[in-house]
Amino acid sequence: MFTGIIEGVRSVKSVSKTGHKSPERRADMRLSIDLGNLGRGLRVGSSVCINGACLSITKIYRLIAEFELVEETVDRTCLGLLRPGDRVNVERSLRLGDRLEGHIVLGHVDTIGIIDEIAKSPKQITLWIKIKNHHLFGSIISKGSIAIDGISLTVVDVRQDKISIALIPHTVARTTLALKLKDDKVNIEMDIVGKYIVNNLTKFK
Repeated sequence: MFTGIIEGVRSVKSVSKTGHKSPERRADMRLSIDLGNLGRGLRVGSSVCINGACLSITKIYRLIAEFELVEETVDRTCLGLLRPGDRVNVERSLRLGDRLEGHIVLGHVDTIGIIDEIAKSPKQITLWIKIKNHHLFGSIISKGSIAIDGISLTVVDVRQDKISIALIPHTVARTTLALKLKDDKVNIEMDIVGKYIVNNLTKFK
């Protein structure tokens, strides 16, 4: 489990197809990331949130962690678009006793959004993000929580097929969202509390 408070932005070292053909190894893609100081204390099997997707370390050497992604993860997230040198948001898993500064983020990406508009002002940047999966809008409310590329953010407005979020200078400085351009894709995870409420209301109508 994570909180959506990004601990650092790190660089992708390599991306490759795994070439695994045996039933025991079904990974589709291998991703290595230089975690720097965030890699200290981590080991094989540790969970790390990379751009909003919970991944398990399969190998770590000199603070460079390797992850294997199955086809479901590649298809459901933007991670398959990563290239060497790209910057990613990194958060290590929450420990018991830590403060929950953002909101509950599982690292289970629900869908991919597309940046439709970027409005800049001296005090903030507002992003409008299109979400094609209309059934997910039941879990989104204005002033509610949402995770965009692993970042805990507050929804400002909800309109038909898109939402807006406001980025304060701290978020711009500490995450990859400042690097995003119009039509770029982002990973989106809805608030788990909202998803459970919508699911139960749908079941017991």
